[in-house]
Amino acid sequence: MNLRVLGASGGVGEGLKTTSLLIDQDILIDAGSGVGELRLDEMLEIRHIFLTHSHLDHIAFLPLLLDSIFDRIQQPLVVHGQAVTLRALQEHIFNWIIWPDFARLPHPDQPVLRYEIMAPGDIYTVGGGDLERTLEMIPVNHAVPGVGYRIECPTGAIAISGDTTSNDSFWDVLNARPGLDVLIVEAAFPNESLALSQMARHYCPSLLAQDMAKLRHDPLVYITHNKPGSEDLIFAECQAAMPGRRLHPLRGGEVIRL
Repeated sequence: MNLRVLGASGGVGEGLKTTSLLIDQDILIDAGSGVGELRLDEMLEIRHIFLTHSHLDHIAFLPLLLDSIFDRIQQPLVVHGQAVTLRALQEHIFNWIIWPDFARLPHPDQPVLRYEIMAPGDIYTVGGGDLERTLEMIPVNHAVPGVGYRIECPTGAIAISGDTTSNDSFWDVLNARPGLDVLIVEAAFPNESLALSQMARHYCPSLLAQDMAKLRHDPLVYITHNKPGSEDLIFAECQAAMPGRRLHPLRGGEVIRL
């Protein structure tokens, strides 16, 4: 399994794209502005998009992706998410006001978009044999209903926190599973913004360190979703708070292989 980082920033700017992670050629985790890094032929290979939550930095390029490929694909692209997340897309994005309803285009009987409701605890399998990937939805603690995912394949497992702050649910599920090779976890703000982190329900390094102490696995840990301009400070604070963990900053363009 290959994970290609299309976008990993908490904002935009030169060289910065918001969250979107490509699993092999056919699965996206979130559809932020990082989707714009894909060529058209790569967009056409995507079959599934798993959303963590409804915030704009994680769904902004989904409408543009669909608009780019809708007349070129034979089967609908399946968007997975919690019911509340998919309802937000239907009511506020694909509503014929902000964007056309691609669940009814180019024809209601042959749409380019299909919704697949998942609930925390659900497991969805894509592919088979050596190409099988299972995605488990895990509840987290964010300003809107949010989830992370644990993705397992025959060669290992990756977990992605999505946007979250202090919680037990994500860590309990990871500890209940037999292994974890890679963890991608957010730290949006530096420690000086602790109050803002708590209000917005994001991690800062001190909060993340408290929760990472719950994790019994020892994966490679990639820190993501930093606010632009604070990347170096956030990572330095993570290193200071978690000296025993194998930490790396997550950057756009990176490829993680299992």
